[in-house]
Amino acid sequence: MGTELHVSASFPGTAIQRYSAALAATLAALLLSGALTPFAGAAFPYLALFSALVFSALFCGVGPSAVGTLVAILGMRYWFATPVRSFSMPDAPQFLSFLAFLLLSGIVVAMGEIHRRRGEALRKTHEDLEARVRERTAELATANEELGDLTARLLHLQDEERRRIARELHDSVGQSLAALNMNLSSLGADLERLAKATSTVSDSTVLVNDMTKDIRTISYLLHPPLLDETGLASALKMYIQGFTERSKIAVDLQFPDHFDRLPRDLETTIFRLVQESLTNIHRHSGSPAAEIRVARLENEVRVEVKDHGKGIPPEKTPELLSNGTPGVGIRGMRERLRQLGGSLEISSEGNGRGTVVVAQVPLVNARAMAATASAGTTY
Repeated sequence: MGTELHVSASFPGTAIQRYSAALAATLAALLLSGALTPFAGAAFPYLALFSALVFSALFCGVGPSAVGTLVAILGMRYWFATPVRSFSMPDAPQFLSFLAFLLLSGIVVAMGEIHRRRGEALRKTHEDLEARVRERTAELATANEELGDLTARLLHLQDEERRRIARELHDSVGQSLAALNMNLSSLGADLERLAKATSTVSDSTVLVNDMTKDIRTISYLLHPPLLDETGLASALKMYIQGFTERSKIAVDLQFPDHFDRLPRDLETTIFRLVQESLTNIHRHSGSPAAEIRVARLENEVRVEVKDHGKGIPPEKTPELLSNGTPGVGIRGMRERLRQLGGSLEISSEGNGRGTVVVAQVPLVNARAMAATASAGTTY
């Protein structure tokens, strides 16, 4: 069916072209019959002309086929019926042959027209289906683009909410706990003579100090204030220091000395990338050490996080290297980088050879997308 549609669509479509094709096929059959009839027999002209008629009926239409049939009968009468080179009435057997040829020609033309119309209908249906597929594909592409924009918006709002909560914890709860700590310290000094009360107050002071430390840690993990105040380098150094103390994993940070400030969304993305990578190293790799390299090239920023742990199992490697969604953390990193025009690559040979996470972000795209995201945020 696909071949028929292709041939019908590619054949000349104007009336002049169709009539010319039908006449050319008929004349070619007459010439071929004139050359081969002495060798093939008197029936050969009918076979040759009948083949030309089938061609005209299938591809040229009713009118060209009828003209071709008329020319075929006249040609046969003139060249192949006795007396030759004459248009006089042939004898009875030849006349009956002409009538039979004419009847079969009518049947072939009718069947060819039916076939041609079905082919046209199928071709039109095929074109309609292709148009609908293109329309649905365009709608799907638009929906995917809108979904990506929504995801970027949600990630941006998530960062802003973390920043607000961290600020509230530090400014409000932290100050209240500091005041309570001073009150308890003063009360402890006044109750030195009461050993039991002093011991209780001292324990309370220790608890308050622990709570203050925990709140500061939670606030910093939600959104480090140094990231907004002094930039990416200070925030990463402070976070890595705390991470090393908590996890006992030695982390080597290689950060250029002269590194200008980046757009806020890009700095947040790099910080979250390092944070998520170190968390995965602590949870899954069993590595005693990790290396982080941040480099600013002419048109992009490159971040590499490497460990020396057990690596990713071979059966999970294709899942991580694909565009699938193996985990919320990796999926979030991929989406953050994609919204900034960047890419994320995770490579691991397993078998205790560690894992390498490499992220690259073009600076031009990052600035433009960060500006768009900031413009859409209202406070």
